[in-house]
Amino acid sequence: MKKFGEITKKEWIKAGIYLALYILFLIWVRSWMGIILIPFIFDALTTHIIKWKWWKDIKNKNLYQIMDWIDAIVFALVAVYFVNIYLFQNYAIPSSSLEKSLLVGDHLYVSKVAYGPRKPMTPLTMPLTQNTFPGGGKSYFDKPQWPYERIKGFGKVKLNDIVVFNYPAGDTLVTDTNWSSHDFYSMIVYPLGKSKCKDINLDSLSTLEQRRVYDFYYKVGRENVVQNEQVFGKIIARPVDRRENYVKRCVGLPGQTLEIKDGIIWLDGVQNKQPDAVQTNYIVTLLRPIPESLREKMHLSLEDLKAKDNKPGTHIIPLTEQSKELLTSQTGIVSEIRHYECSVAESEWLFPQNKNTKWTVDNYGPIWIPAKGATIEINLENLPFYERIIKVYEGNDLKVERNGTILINGQKASSYTFKMDYYWMMGDNRQNSADSRFWGFVPEDHIVGRPVFIWLSLDKDKKWGQKGKIRWNRQFRSVKKYN
Repeated sequence: MKKFGEITKKEWIKAGIYLALYILFLIWVRSWMGIILIPFIFDALTTHIIKWKWWKDIKNKNLYQIMDWIDAIVFALVAVYFVNIYLFQNYAIPSSSLEKSLLVGDHLYVSKVAYGPRKPMTPLTMPLTQNTFPGGGKSYFDKPQWPYERIKGFGKVKLNDIVVFNYPAGDTLVTDTNWSSHDFYSMIVYPLGKSKCKDINLDSLSTLEQRRVYDFYYKVGRENVVQNEQVFGKIIARPVDRRENYVKRCVGLPGQTLEIKDGIIWLDGVQNKQPDAVQTNYIVTLLRPIPESLREKMHLSLEDLKAKDNKPGTHIIPLTEQSKELLTSQTGIVSEIRHYECSVAESEWLFPQNKNTKWTVDNYGPIWIPAKGATIEINLENLPFYERIIKVYEGNDLKVERNGTILINGQKASSYTFKMDYYWMMGDNRQNSADSRFWGFVPEDHIVGRPVFIWLSLDKDKKWGQKGKIRWNRQFRSVKKYN
């Protein structure tokens, strides 16, 4: 313990700098409860009334070294925890949904301050984990849960930004590893429920009758999941910030009306700019296999062109406009290339799953994207688009009575005012992307951050030591290049 007169000039300067930075941090995050830590920080840097390094008096050398390691690890974990929450985090592209803009194996530096970091919503979590430990097991505590609050950042989400966000439909999932990556609503419950029921001609039914059919599909499907725990595992729920991180392109902003026509996005009647590396499916008739050198020039991964498909015959292959032209220019490899159009049948469980829209992946909408403070009329026709927002994202009790009356928090409702902004996210691999067409709007409280640059890019199709494993031409490439 030191008296004030014993504090050196160097210690005063160091304490002044650290405390000034800490106070600026408190001003930024608007959290004045943190003031109570100022005396402890000052003591740790100067007076040492509290014996912070008590373990340094340990005589046992082995125990001393163990405590030295524990001290360093605890400090590192605390530092990483705050850096991950308020400044940045790493994100690795796990799937081909954004190809060929961002590739599988790209590791991104994701800025939290670009749109403003969220204050912790589930504060008791292990740093460097999203929701599970590497070996399995939940890595966070459900309680306490703090309300959503975003700290001021450098800007807001802009049209065509590539954005990292929490997967909205990831609020509910099953624990079996074979099914846990499947969307609970569009890939498990609704299809399963329908498969257990007789075929029904929905076109012959009224809007209210159709709703009852979809409610029945959901009920039957969920009951089947519960009854077959040995297949699906248990049904669990995750808080907003512990849901899986996704990365997509924002193609629709709050207040805009989005429509997809023949794979092209239109906003408020104006065609949106297509990304340069947008990828769509083509029906390709091969006369002979595509050579390895040409496949790499076309930037086709082994996921795009599986070995079983790289042989004479007709196959569905995702291509960019550039790779399509390159393939067409080669003699003796292809006899025909034509665009592949998704059918209504294979697009049955698009968002909203409980409405008979007959939309497809290529022809979708129009759909209005909610904006904070906007009020709309709600009825049985448009309720399926917004009921998940009303019930799940904004926490209201919503019911539809047998006669079709809509009740919100027990009161008859004919309109609704939105509490948050919402966004529409899609992948650049337009026909091979699980995105807002399948699970709907992304609420503002799910936004994590904006990828700034690629700090590492690894080709998953190549082994370590093999030429091209590290894609040097993508190292430290700005993500803005792909906006």
